[in-house]
Amino acid sequence: MLLHDLADRYGPAIVFFNVMGAALGLPVPAMPTLVVVGASVAMMGLNGQGLWPHLALMLGIAVVGGVLGDLVWFQGGRRYGDRTLKTICKLSLSRDTCVKKTERFFGQWGVRVLLVAKFIPGLSLVSVPLAGAMGVRMRSFIAHDGVGVALWAAVGLAVGVIFAAELDMVFAMIARLGKQALLVVAVALACYVAYRYWRRKMLMKTLETARITVDELYSLMANEPLPAIFDIRSAEKRVLDPFVIPGSVFADERELQKIVESYQPDQKIVIYCSCPNEVSAAWMAKALRNAGFKDVVPLTGGLDAWRLAGLDLKPLTDFGGAREDLGEMAAMCPWPSKAPAAGKGALHDAVYLHGDRHA
Repeated sequence: MLLHDLADRYGPAIVFFNVMGAALGLPVPAMPTLVVVGASVAMMGLNGQGLWPHLALMLGIAVVGGVLGDLVWFQGGRRYGDRTLKTICKLSLSRDTCVKKTERFFGQWGVRVLLVAKFIPGLSLVSVPLAGAMGVRMRSFIAHDGVGVALWAAVGLAVGVIFAAELDMVFAMIARLGKQALLVVAVALACYVAYRYWRRKMLMKTLETARITVDELYSLMANEPLPAIFDIRSAEKRVLDPFVIPGSVFADERELQKIVESYQPDQKIVIYCSCPNEVSAAWMAKALRNAGFKDVVPLTGGLDAWRLAGLDLKPLTDFGGAREDLGEMAAMCPWPSKAPAAGKGALHDAVYLHGDRHA
């Protein structure tokens, strides 16, 4: 089937379902689809049919599909808050790095990040529910997300129009190869997924394997000397979940040298985060060990494990560097206004910013 035949028969449906599927997080080739459809429309224009009306139609369909797909995650973030982000963390092959970077990116730029989110792998899937969790208004979300989807889709369609002749030749070759071409595409996709999974496994092998449990940490906190406890969640994550383990220090893994200078190498350090498998905490623990610290361990299960054990949490009033408007949004987030009831008892009442507590 020639390119213009493909666009004429199935173009609108292909664009709609691919773009919406990509917005929902499904492994569909949305950008390649837009490129191919753009080329198909260009070939139709060469055959005497209107180019710009068809491009405008495809662009409009892409925007509708993308915004509808994003609205699902936006509403999930608005209703379930941090739990939606954790669901995305578990689904994503690059969950250990993209989520925290996206939180910081959103904290810096706010809802405007949606204007470019589609162009950055992993950013859109996290920033959309994050916008919902942060209390962004529906009207503002649809406006920014719609413009972002339109820019992204327009780039794909434009690339297809520019390289229409070359893509038509490629499709002609694929048509001659038949099922063999589909097999090549399937193998290439399987290799890509396997590669990402292998990278994930290699990352886990390079991290610290030692852990400390919630009960072990609780026992340490009841005796002297007290361990240093690092909360390395992003400021934006602390807005979404405004509670910390009592006595925690807000620490940023990007300021490792400052941390090294503030603590003794023989001091017990416990690090917690809210990411799957304590990846961020384990990564920082390894970095501190490489810097000469002897006893640094991540907390198994992070803040969630501490909460599930029924132990005291300290409510936050200072969000450790978050923008003021994001701090105000904390009141809109779907978390209880009070910390959970005491379990084994409060140990510390203070929550310190990094640098205010000394070894």
